[in-house]
Amino acid sequence: MIEKRNFYIDGEWVAPKAAQDYEVIDPSTEDPCAVISLGDQADTDAAVAAAKAALPGWKAADPAERIAAVERIAKVYAERAEDMAQAISLEMGAPIDLARKNQWGAGAYHIKNFIDAAKAFEWVHPLGDGTPGAMIAYEPVGVVGLITPWNWPMNQVTLKVIPAILAGCTMVLKPSEEAPLSSLIFAEILDAAGLPKGVFNLVNGDGAGVGTQLSTHPDVEMISFTGSTRAGRAISKAAADTLKRVTLELGGKGANLIFADADEDAVARGVKHCFQNSGQSCNAPTRMLVERSAYDRAVEVARQTAEATQVASPREEGKHIGPVINKAQFDKIQGLIETGIAEGAKLVAGGPGRPEHLNRGFYVRPTVFADCDPSMTIMNEEIFGPVLSIMPFDSEEQAIEVANATPYGLTNYLQSGDGARRNRLARQLRSGMVEMNGQDRGAGAPFGGVGSSGRAREGGRWGIEEFCDVKSISGWAE
Repeated sequence: MIEKRNFYIDGEWVAPKAAQDYEVIDPSTEDPCAVISLGDQADTDAAVAAAKAALPGWKAADPAERIAAVERIAKVYAERAEDMAQAISLEMGAPIDLARKNQWGAGAYHIKNFIDAAKAFEWVHPLGDGTPGAMIAYEPVGVVGLITPWNWPMNQVTLKVIPAILAGCTMVLKPSEEAPLSSLIFAEILDAAGLPKGVFNLVNGDGAGVGTQLSTHPDVEMISFTGSTRAGRAISKAAADTLKRVTLELGGKGANLIFADADEDAVARGVKHCFQNSGQSCNAPTRMLVERSAYDRAVEVARQTAEATQVASPREEGKHIGPVINKAQFDKIQGLIETGIAEGAKLVAGGPGRPEHLNRGFYVRPTVFADCDPSMTIMNEEIFGPVLSIMPFDSEEQAIEVANATPYGLTNYLQSGDGARRNRLARQLRSGMVEMNGQDRGAGAPFGGVGSSGRAREGGRWGIEEFCDVKSISGWAE
């Protein structure tokens, strides 16, 4: 059993003010694998006080010094790659190959892109031609509270911590209590990289405790949160009295529009993307809308792809999916699969229960529903599991109408060989991101949505700007 009860506050590992043990559950076995502590108000106050004390010095540091600190972090992060991958695989069930390549790799990717963005960032620049002496300055917001989820731990931690450091903010991180081990390693990485005391602090806790304490704390100027839409609403309300800046990256219900002229791998690619990380991605393309002339073939390919998707222990190497995070999530997914059947969707692969060869652990069968319609629960609710819903469409207009008929608006997908169509429909899809023909977003592109997906913009220069206040200055001496 791993024991990690201490918090990282003011450059030191310190014991919680009051004992409040919390067991971290290995989702592949349903057994405890670690014990952490949940913080209380005194721990949160101590972390915020450390961040507040460190703010003047870090805020005044030359941007080059802050970039150099992040470059040291990148080096140590690379050295701890295997430790990080093993922690993520244990705490949230990512298969070890996925943990090494995608889970750890997402953090490395973001750190590099932020370094590149910071080197090109103009912290003070002229407003524009024709406005002599008018300048725009980007300045750190101040002390920030960072609340991150369990599904892509280092992806989200690096998308918040690194730009906050580069912007000159100081911070308190509250990682998910479901998957805290990777963030504790991340704190060790920042310590080894020589980040000044108090710039980064970590207190474990749950949303009702430390999460609310950060959201309401008078000395915290900003909350950056990634998680459920329900929790995002609660944080916004909690932060209102202190007029904090609140940036939210929330859920999604992405549509994947597949036209008859799409490449032959489009359907299989969409199914695999939906199932990646056991379906536990807010940007997963969980609604597949297929042009009617290609529909029957698409359903068959989706069935074959789902049945070929292996489910196995995260300890095993190879391309398979692992368990979902916990019993509550497992039960929710099972209930939604049952609802899909009850509401008349055609089950073509998977279904309720665990895979036959697994009788323990929160494993879900890769599931595909066909002949869905927009009114069905599985077409509207974020399932957060390996469940795909497919329906046909007859026109571009219908496809856009169905795709946009959701309160969410994170990522939509479009597959077509017609470039003019892709460009036209990309502008009509209501979402913060549109990915077409399997091409990933560019390095440094912003990640974020609209509507119930929140309106954060994380990554690259936009991610740095999130942690800055913009100051307008006139009469600047030339």
